[in-house]
Amino acid sequence: MVLLLGVGSLFAQRIYSTNYRSEAKVKVYVTQYRSEADLIVYITDYRSEASDNKGIWYFTQYRSEAQKIIYFTDYSSEADVKVYFTQYKSEAGWKNKAKQYLFY
Repeated sequence: MVLLLGVGSLFAQRIYSTNYRSEAKVKVYVTQYRSEADLIVYITDYRSEASDNKGIWYFTQYRSEAQKIIYFTDYSSEADVKVYFTQYKSEAGWKNKAKQYLFY
């Protein structure tokens, strides 16, 4: 049981957004259109909902609490992954599974 909990925490989506490109592990571009996105993201207010690599993100206040540090870029050509933010949890998920490794 302990092993299972340990593995689950490796894939959690606790995110910290940095203002510095050099600190980021992943560069993210926010699209206006769902069809352009690699990942549909739902932002949750509850840390416990942000588990696995399914596009449900919880933004941490402190860098040390995050499992991924991201930088939002202004240009899609600079991004590692393109995301579209949705208001519905059920819509969250990967459209381009080839980029899913970026959040492991």
